[in-house]
Amino acid sequence: MVIEKLSLTCDRLLSHRQLACCQSYCGIPLDGMKMLIYTNMDIEHKPLLLTGHHGEISAMTFGKGSGPVLLCSASADYVIVWDIELCQKRTKEGKVAAGTVIGSLLDEVVYLSFCFSDERVAACSGATVYILSSKRHEVISTLTSHLGPLTSAEFCPWNKDILVTTSEDRTFKVWDLKTEAVCYQSFVLSASPLLSVFFLEENRHLITGSTDGQLWCFSLPDDHKCHLVTKMDLQKMEKRHQMHQGIVSDQAGLAEQSAIDEVETSKPVLRMALCSSFIDTSIEHKKDNSWLFIGSSDGLYVVDLATSELLKALYFKDYPNLSITMAGSWSISPGWDNSMVFLVSSLFTPCVVLLDLRLRDLERTWACGEGFSVFPSSPLLLESPLNAEFKKKKPEHPKKKGGIKERPLVFHSKVKSSGYTSAPRSIMFSPKTNIQKNPSSKTANKNTGLLLRDYPADCAAPTIPHIHLSIVNKPVHCLQYSGDGKQILCGLGDSSVFLHKSSLTGNPTVYTGHDKPVSSVSWSLNRQWWLSASEDQSLRIWTHGSPEPAIIMGDSLFSKPIRSAQFYYLDKFLLLASGPSLYLYLYNVDITRDDIKRYQQRSVIKLARCITTTSATDITALSAINDFFSYIVVVCGSDRSIQVFDMNKGSVASALPDAHSRAVHCITQNKGSMFSTQTPDSYNLFLTSAVTDGVKIWDLRTMRCVRRYENHLNRCHPCSSAISPCGRFIASGSEDNCAYVYDIRSSRYLHRLQKHSDTVLSVTFNPATPELLTGTLDGKLRLFQSSSGALLSHDTSAAVHSIPNMTA
Repeated sequence: MVIEKLSLTCDRLLSHRQLACCQSYCGIPLDGMKMLIYTNMDIEHKPLLLTGHHGEISAMTFGKGSGPVLLCSASADYVIVWDIELCQKRTKEGKVAAGTVIGSLLDEVVYLSFCFSDERVAACSGATVYILSSKRHEVISTLTSHLGPLTSAEFCPWNKDILVTTSEDRTFKVWDLKTEAVCYQSFVLSASPLLSVFFLEENRHLITGSTDGQLWCFSLPDDHKCHLVTKMDLQKMEKRHQMHQGIVSDQAGLAEQSAIDEVETSKPVLRMALCSSFIDTSIEHKKDNSWLFIGSSDGLYVVDLATSELLKALYFKDYPNLSITMAGSWSISPGWDNSMVFLVSSLFTPCVVLLDLRLRDLERTWACGEGFSVFPSSPLLLESPLNAEFKKKKPEHPKKKGGIKERPLVFHSKVKSSGYTSAPRSIMFSPKTNIQKNPSSKTANKNTGLLLRDYPADCAAPTIPHIHLSIVNKPVHCLQYSGDGKQILCGLGDSSVFLHKSSLTGNPTVYTGHDKPVSSVSWSLNRQWWLSASEDQSLRIWTHGSPEPAIIMGDSLFSKPIRSAQFYYLDKFLLLASGPSLYLYLYNVDITRDDIKRYQQRSVIKLARCITTTSATDITALSAINDFFSYIVVVCGSDRSIQVFDMNKGSVASALPDAHSRAVHCITQNKGSMFSTQTPDSYNLFLTSAVTDGVKIWDLRTMRCVRRYENHLNRCHPCSSAISPCGRFIASGSEDNCAYVYDIRSSRYLHRLQKHSDTVLSVTFNPATPELLTGTLDGKLRLFQSSSGALLSHDTSAAVHSIPNMTA
C-alpha cells in the first residue's frame, strides 16, 4: 500500500525542519544551505539544485497555485521565493538559477506558508509572524501577540484576510490582516504545545493538533467567534480501532498493549491534510469530504472527522522495507493518478524519504460488507413470526331439536307507549318554514381536502418560543405526537400519562394506573389507541373516552422493567423489550364490557415470539418502523452494543459491539411522517444517544456511524434525540437547560434553544407542521415554531395548516 519512491541520506539531522512537497515536486535541504528539487513522477531524473542562502535552511514550502509553481525557503539571512519552471529553464541554459529575496534578517524561521493566491507569505520566527509579499522585498505586516514561540501559521481559504497561528503557549489566534488585530484567541487547549493547524473549507472549520495527540475542531463563522465542534484523541481512537479490529481480544493482548502505551506516551500531530478532496467522487461513502490524513511520529493515521473515528493506521513498523521507523516532520500533498505523496524526515537518523500511497488500496481496506434496509427485499417466510395469527374459533351450530321453540311475544327490546296517559293533540300538523342551512357540512368537505398538506421541505428549523406550559413537578420522560399531529402523549415521572392537544391549549386528559415512572408511550397507526410502559413491569393499552385501560400486561409476565414498547407491523403486533428479551405479541382490543362482569378484560393477547440478544445483555432501547411493513428492529444493549433483529427470520441478524463508550439510552429511526416524502435511502438512518458520548447517526446499509453530534451536554441524564419529518434537522436534549438543533449534514449545531427551567430530557417534532416540543426534568413543556411557521394559525388541527404563507 505504501511505496517508498525516494530515500536520501543527508549530512545532518532534519527531524524538525519544515520540508516542502507538492503534487509535482519535493524539496530537500542539502549541506545546510542548498536545496535539491526532485520531480515526483520521475525520481531518477537529475534533481534541480538551488543555491543562494548563506545560512542553514530551516523551512521550505510550495505555493498553493498550479502555475507557476513557487517555492519559498527561509534561513536566518534570507527568505527567498523561487519559480521552479524558470529555474529549470535557466539551469538547462547553463545559467545559475536565482530566486527573489522577499525578506532578510528575520532570525530563524520555523514555518512558512503561502496564501491561496500565492501573493503573500507568512513566516513564523520566534513569537512573531511576518506577512511578506511573494513578489518583492516587503514586510506587509508584523504580528506579535503570542506568549511563546510560534509553531505554524495558515491563511484561511475562504477569506484571504484571515490568518490563524498556533504557538507553544498552547493557544491559537485568529488574525484580521486588514486591521492587524486578533479577532479571536482560544483558551489554553492542552498541557502540550500546539503544533499544526488545518482548514476545512466545505464546513468552514479549523482543526489544530498538539504534541500529545489531541485534536480540536472549531467552527470559524463570519464573526470569527470560534466554537468547539469536537475534540479527538489519537490514542483513544487507536484503542477503539484496535478493539473493533479484534487486536486486543484477551487479557494477554491487553497487558501487551498497556506495555506499549507506557513506552509510546504521545502521538504528536505533526501535519494534517484532507484526503477526500483528491479521491474519486464516484466512491459512494466518500462524498462527505471528511477523511483526514494525520502524520505522526510512528506513522500515518486516517481519521473520519464526521464520526471522530480512526479508519486506518499505517505504522512504519508494519512496512520493514521502509528506510524510516520514526518521523520527525511531514509534508503531505495530493499526487497524480489518485494518490497521495508524503515527504517524511526521520526523527533519529539523517534520512528523508518520499512515500506514495494509492488511495484505491486504502479504499479496499475500508470496504464494507452488505448491510440492511428497512424496506423488505423478500416476501415473508412460511415460518416467519410475522405470519402469526389468532386461531379462528369454529362456529358452534346447535343441534336441531324437535318441537316448537319458545318465542317472545314482542320482537323489540322496547315497546312504544300506547299514548293513553298523554294529553290529546290540539294541532295535528305544522310545517317548518324557517329552516336554516347548516354550513358545517360544506366546511367539513372543504377541510377534508386539507388534511394531507405536505410538510414544508424547505422551511427553517423551529426555534421561536411559542408556548411555555407547566404540567407537573415531575420529569417528562417521553413525548410522542399522534400520526396526524393533533395530539401529544406525555409520559411522566409520577407514573401518569397526559394526553394534550398539540396546541397545548385546554386541560389535558390524565391516565393513571402505573405504580412507577412511565418509560415509553406509543400511538397506534390508526390513532384509535395508545400504549404506555412503565418501570413497574407493566404495559397498558388505552382507548379514547375510557379512563380504564383496554389491555393490562403485567402480573409477573416480565421479570424486569419494560425499557421500551411500541406498536409494530402496521399495528398488528406489540413490540416490547424487557431484560435481554424482545417480545412480539399479537393482540386484539375489545372495549365492550359486561355490566355484571365489568372488570373482566375481553381483549386478548398472545405471545408470537420471544427473541434473546446474542450476548444475553439487557436491552436499553429499541426502535422499529410501524408506518409501513419492515422486518428490521434495532435494539441497543447495556453492553454498549447495537443489534439488528430480522423479524422475518426471528433472529439476530447483526451485532455491532462498543457502539458508544456508554450504554445507549435512546434510539430513533428516521421515520418521516405521512405529511413528508424523503428519498428511500434516508429511512435507513437512525440515531443513538449515550451519556457522555453524544449523538451518533448510523446507516443500516453499512452498519457504520456516518456522523457525530456532541455540542450538547449529556453527563448523567437520559436526554433523548429526534429527527425532523423532513429529515433535515436533529434535535437533542441537554443538561445545560437548552435544546440543541443540528443540521443533519454538519456536526456543528445550528441553534441553541435556551431559557429552559431545567435539564431538557425529551424532544420531539410535530409530524404535520414545523414545530418542536421539549420536556424538562421539572415537568415543563415548551413549544417552538419555525420562523416561517410562526405565521400559521395555531389551532388544534395542526395538520390542516395552510402552506402558502410559509416562506422558508
